[in-house]
Amino acid sequence: MSANNKSVALNLGMQNVSLAEFEILPNGGLSLSAYQSNELSPDPADDIARVGAIGEAVGALRQSLQVKGGVTGQHCLPSQAVFTRFVRLPGSSPEDIKAVISFEAQQNVPFPINEVVWDYQILGGEREGTWDVALAAIKSDQLSEVYDSCVNGGVKADHIDIAPMALANAFRFNYSDYAGTTLLVDMGARTTNLVFVDGEKVFSRTIPIGGNAITVAIAKELGCEAVEAERMKKEKGFVGLGGGYAEDPDPTVAKIAKVARNTMTRLHAEITRSISFYRANQGGTAPVRALLCGGAMSMGSMREFFSEKLQMPLEWFNPLRNVCVSSPQVAAAVEGRIHTLGELVGLALRAGEKCPVEINLRPVRARTELELKKRKPALIAALVCLVFALLSLHLFFSSAGEKLASVTEGVQSDIKRLKGISSQIQQSRDERQRLQDLAAPILLSIEERRVWLALLDTLGKSLPPRYIWTTQITPLSNGAAVSLEPTSVIAPPQPKPTPARKPTPQPKSDKKAKDKGKDAAKEKAKNVPPPPGIDAIRIDGLYLENPSMTGANVAVVDAFVDSLAKSGFFVIDSTVKTSMVRTQPDNTSWAYGYSFVVPLKYPIALP
Repeated sequence: MSANNKSVALNLGMQNVSLAEFEILPNGGLSLSAYQSNELSPDPADDIARVGAIGEAVGALRQSLQVKGGVTGQHCLPSQAVFTRFVRLPGSSPEDIKAVISFEAQQNVPFPINEVVWDYQILGGEREGTWDVALAAIKSDQLSEVYDSCVNGGVKADHIDIAPMALANAFRFNYSDYAGTTLLVDMGARTTNLVFVDGEKVFSRTIPIGGNAITVAIAKELGCEAVEAERMKKEKGFVGLGGGYAEDPDPTVAKIAKVARNTMTRLHAEITRSISFYRANQGGTAPVRALLCGGAMSMGSMREFFSEKLQMPLEWFNPLRNVCVSSPQVAAAVEGRIHTLGELVGLALRAGEKCPVEINLRPVRARTELELKKRKPALIAALVCLVFALLSLHLFFSSAGEKLASVTEGVQSDIKRLKGISSQIQQSRDERQRLQDLAAPILLSIEERRVWLALLDTLGKSLPPRYIWTTQITPLSNGAAVSLEPTSVIAPPQPKPTPARKPTPQPKSDKKAKDKGKDAAKEKAKNVPPPPGIDAIRIDGLYLENPSMTGANVAVVDAFVDSLAKSGFFVIDSTVKTSMVRTQPDNTSWAYGYSFVVPLKYPIALP
């Protein structure tokens, strides 16, 4: 089979990485020839190491499926990692949209436009002088980390899609006979994607509730770790079906079912609001059916729960409805997981003919590599011509050996001149090295920005969802507050003066004195204390009186501290709570203050 007839699809979920290989049939259809998936850690505290884990998972999947290294495929990013916005722009033709889309992207994307990779897609045709447009953007550094990790695993990218758009393409390929608005409910590990498809019209919305929310709730209810809660959810978990059904005789199973139903009830409320938003703000019609998909939908009684709540025709999304399966072994591999293959099928379609939605967030470097790959035959031909030219030159100079002796004297003169140039080049290299050493601290400070992003993200995820919030976060160094405002400016390097003449040799006694001075300077440099660093942060905030909490009303603050202790960022012991400052509720204020200091596990160097 030709490599051009194959399409490699890589779905990078928040908790699951899956790889599939498809064959593109002559009639434009697809045949699934290989599939395998690999789970990542369900603990949010491990998100810092997620990029490295992706590379390892991709490499393991590629080797397991015997896919050659360096293959170019189609990647899919989770919606949680990508900023998506649906806008309606005026214009008489798609060219009008193309002329103004850069300005609209700058207005809608909440990051500097030169720091993101973005793309857009016109959805459907003109409606009353306006066009529906989908905008997608992701931070360049974040995308580069994930892409480099996939490349290290042996899979490059021709297209980088996002989960909701890949699902929309897979739906249109398999359900072209369905009329009216269809709602795809794609429940993943961290989020649930709602994809509304009505003909050429596509709209998606991401809800920050997924399977991991059930896992976290189970861990909290049963007082266990996230990994253990995930295991129990898969082995014993199902969604409780309400008061009309008897509880399971196993108390643990009953608790899991109740916790799962509470989480799913919150999700249903968000789905209802999203349907209303789609109808009121996007001019859409009410869904006539719903299709369930995503890895978190594998939990027991999911279909029964949504059938009870949505009150509309309901079925599992089958992305292999119009896709062939090449062998019984592949069929066995996807058995029970067909509803999780939507993104992979949507990605495989990108390697064939034009798809309805073709957003591509491929990094600039990947585009350059692809263009170079296309130009490879021409470069090879040029290299062959160069080899023949060099061979001709070799024959020419072999026959001109006698003439070579006559110009040897001139060559020797050139050698002397080139030695002088070599000396100048060496001086330039030394100067470059000096400038690199000067810039190293600045580059280190730039790199440490990521540490702050990860730290703030951990604080946000550790904060209980209700009754408490933070008002100020202050970095501390040795107990004192630190200001991160710049205090000095590094002076540009000055050129070295060129010596006018060769220095006179110094007597041996002077040389010994200089050596002693150098040794004293080195000893003094060793005794200089290291620069101060940020070793703790002080968190100030407010909390509400919560009579429903067990124990004291301030228990929500203790819950916040306990969650921080599990994050891996901080060193929290009994002194943190004992030194905490909290205003006790007295029924006279609407909120009460708290303040505590948490030491960092790894201090951060000051800029």
